[in-house]
Amino acid sequence: MGVDIKNYLNPPILLVIFLLVISAMFIFPVLNMVLLGAILAYLVKPVADKIQSKLKFSSVSILLAMIIVLIPLILLVAYVSYEISSVITTMLASNHYLDIDQFISQLPIEAGSINNSINSSITEIGKYVLQYTVTFLSKFLNISLDLFILVCSVFYFVRDGDKCLEFVRDFVPDDSKNFFDNTVESVRDVLRSIFYGHFLTSVIIGIFGAIGYSLLGYPYGIFLGVITGILQLIPIFGPWPIYWALFFIDIFSGNYPRAVIVLLFGFFLSTIDMYIRPALSSHYAEIHPLILLIGFLSGPLVYGVVGFIIGPLILGITYTVLDNYRKEYILGSE
Repeated sequence: MGVDIKNYLNPPILLVIFLLVISAMFIFPVLNMVLLGAILAYLVKPVADKIQSKLKFSSVSILLAMIIVLIPLILLVAYVSYEISSVITTMLASNHYLDIDQFISQLPIEAGSINNSINSSITEIGKYVLQYTVTFLSKFLNISLDLFILVCSVFYFVRDGDKCLEFVRDFVPDDSKNFFDNTVESVRDVLRSIFYGHFLTSVIIGIFGAIGYSLLGYPYGIFLGVITGILQLIPIFGPWPIYWALFFIDIFSGNYPRAVIVLLFGFFLSTIDMYIRPALSSHYAEIHPLILLIGFLSGPLVYGVVGFIIGPLILGITYTVLDNYRKEYILGSE
C-alpha cells in the first residue's frame, strides 16, 4: 500500500523543516565546539553532581567542576609549550654565534650593495610582521569566540543535558522509544570506552614513560613521557617514535648500554598497552581499532585539532547506532 507523502508534509512539518535547515546553517560554523562541549560535559557532570551534593548551588557546582576538569588540560598545554620553547632556547644557546661584521667583510660584495640588501630585507620583514599581526588578531578573535562557545556549551549541557534528551525523546514514536533509549545508553558506553580505554591508557603509558626516561638519565624525561602519552592516543603511532629516537641518539653518541635498555623499555611500553587497553575498555563498548584509526586520522582534517577527539567518537557512536538498529529492527524481526 502506497504512502501519501502529503499526509506528512503538512504546513507545520514544512515550517519545522525550514527552521531546522536555517538553524543548521548558523550552527555549522561552531558545530565542532558544540560537539566538544557535549563530550566534555559528560566528564564534568559527575564531578558537578558530587560538588552540588555539598554546595546545593547548581551553577556554582558546574563552574567549579569545569575548573577542576579543565585545569589539568590547560596545565598540560602550558607545560608542553614551555618545554618546547626551553628545548629550542637551549639548542640555540649551544651554537656558536658568527661574527657578522667579519663575515660580511670577507664577502666579495660592495658595502653599498649589502646595505641596500639589508634595507630591503628589513622592509620585507616589516611587511611580513604586519601581515602576521593582522592574521594573528583575526585568528585570536575566532579562537576567543570558539572558547566562549565551548565554555557555554559545557555549562549548559551539564545543567540541561537530561532535559535536552527528554525533549528529543518526546518526538520519538512510541514503538521506537526502546531503540532510542538503547542508543543513548550505547553512546554513553562508547564515551566510557574511549575515555577509560584510550585516554586513561595514554595517561598510564605517559606516566610509565616519564618515570622510565627520567631514571635512565635523559634530559626532559617528564616531557618525553608527556609526548609518549600524547602519541599513545594515535593508534598508528604509540610510544615507538620516542624510544626509537632515543635508541639511535644513544647509538650515535656511543652509549650502547643505555641504547639497549631504552629499546627494551620501549618494547615494554608497547606490550603493556595490549593488556591495559582491553582491561579498561572491555567493560564498555568494544570498538574495532580500524574505526578509531580512521577517526583519529580523518577527524583533524574535518575539525582541526578538535577532530582528534570528535572523529573517533562520531565514528564509534555511528557504529553503535547501526548495530542497535540491526539488532532491534533486522535481527529482532526474524
